[in-house]
Amino acid sequence: MAEEKTNGWKLNRQIDLSFVVQLMFLASLIIGSWVNLQRQLDSLQKDVNLLIDGQKKFEQRIEDLSAKSIAYEYRMKAVEKQVNGANVKRPE
Repeated sequence: MAEEKTNGWKLNRQIDLSFVVQLMFLASLIIGSWVNLQRQLDSLQKDVNLLIDGQKKFEQRIEDLSAKSIAYEYRMKAVEKQVNGANVKRPE
């Protein structure tokens, strides 16, 4: 029988220690990245919640100032009417 020459790829089914170490290192990098990402997302969530709370307080302050501004505007109009009325009623 004659030996056949094959020019194709041969698959080596052996797994050596360096491959296992590299695979474990890659898995630890993936897990570490995932944990770090989760920690950063938690930090971001806290920051966003603080911003939302600050925004709500700011909106409340703006509403209070707007209400006060309207009240002062009506008071000023009333005072102007009284002053203008007093000026008109004065005998000259």
